Amino acid sequence: MDGKVHTYKTRLVAKDYTQTHVIDYEETFSPLAKIKSIRIMLAIAAFHDYEIWQMDVKTAFLNEKLTKDVFMAQLEGFENAKYPKRVCKLQKAMYRLKQASPSWNLYFYEKVTQFGFSRSKDESCIYVKVSESVVVFLVLYVDDILLIRNENVTKCIRLVGEMFRYERFRRCNVYSWYKHL
Repeated sequence: MDGKVHTYKTRLVAKDYTQTHVIDYEETFSPLAKIKSIRIMLAIAAFHDYEIWQMDVKTAFLNEKLTKDVFMAQLEGFENAKYPKRVCKLQKAMYRLKQASPSWNLYFYEKVTQFGFSRSKDESCIYVKVSESVVVFLVLYVDDILLIRNENVTKCIRLVGEMFRYERFRRCNVYSWYKHL
């Protein structure tokens, strides 16, 4: 031992290959902002000198409750010795579940529309909120959010931060974010 504290991350994921269409899930599709739409939003921001911020949503796929019952075997090494064959009923979506991505997208839609955002008719991953002279765009790309705003962004960061737990919320380095796509 070197006397240092070592931290390790782990993630519990579903065995998606055991899921059966219609029985376990119905939809796996989740919209994704088109690259062309992201370019247009970045061009609008550049033209009008809007601020661009980036948010990485923490555990995005673990936010939404499931619409169908999903069960999983007890985690290997953590079985209940008294009931070794007992299964666990999932309370919320988890990574690699077939329905995790559509569940997250629906959760995002419900949250942002509660706060007055409207979904674009032409691009289902772009949301806009206009009030008086303030314009705010949210662009959803899987579990990353671009926040584009024409005025001081602090209030909006707080608002979006209340909606979603996030790992990082920072000014967007457009080049590195775009390269990330």
